[in-house]
Amino acid sequence: MKIISYNVNGIRAAMAKGFVEWLKSANPDVICLQEIKALKEQLDLDVFVEAGYKYNYWFSAQKKGYSGVAILSKTEPNHVEYGTGIASMDFEGRNLRADFDGVSIMSLYLPSGTNDARLDHKFEYMDLFQEYINNLKIEIPNLIICGDYNICHEEIDIHNPKGLSNVSGFLPSERKWIGGFINNGFIDSFRHLNKEPDNYTWWSYRANARANNKGWRLDYAMVSKPIQEKIKRAVILSDAVHSDHCPILLEIEN
Repeated sequence: MKIISYNVNGIRAAMAKGFVEWLKSANPDVICLQEIKALKEQLDLDVFVEAGYKYNYWFSAQKKGYSGVAILSKTEPNHVEYGTGIASMDFEGRNLRADFDGVSIMSLYLPSGTNDARLDHKFEYMDLFQEYINNLKIEIPNLIICGDYNICHEEIDIHNPKGLSNVSGFLPSERKWIGGFINNGFIDSFRHLNKEPDNYTWWSYRANARANNKGWRLDYAMVSKPIQEKIKRAVILSDAVHSDHCPILLEIEN
């Protein structure tokens, strides 16, 4: 089973840059999207059906042109869960889950901490999300949580760890949270298979950051421990340039 996760920074903008043609070529079984910045009604869904994704699910933010997640699948899930049931999380469209035989896949878009108010919201969200996942794992042990976590975990995951240690996305408290999240029953699938530095998934549009690979690894495919042995491949698809993020790919035996 081939799963891709991609923060597209606006699905309509990404489509204008060749996203659908790329999707056909990449050919995942399931793709999780984040930051779609669109309502389902604003999209020509036939384009995705023609690309092989008859089953596509969209969970948008209440605020137009903001946030939102989606899951596109070649096969029909047994169940799709929109949101978490926690109002302070769901109004921004940040969690969508599709349950298949043997595995459940979530598309997650964790808030960024662009200012003090948003940073407070981010920490509140992180705490609520951890509690939600603790309960969900009891019900659904075979869980993959793909998406933009908006946090770099270790120094290896960011291009300038010393200079950026006081910036949201690499604050000690954020790093502690994601470390605790992993230690609470998940595998960072990319790091599980790849220990090399200079592997990033997001680059600022400023200062030619992408060309110089001055990046951050913010996107993860977290695999719950019961299915750790099913991880076959985990790579960063840095050649895809429809967004300021690039996609990540996970292959599991299912």
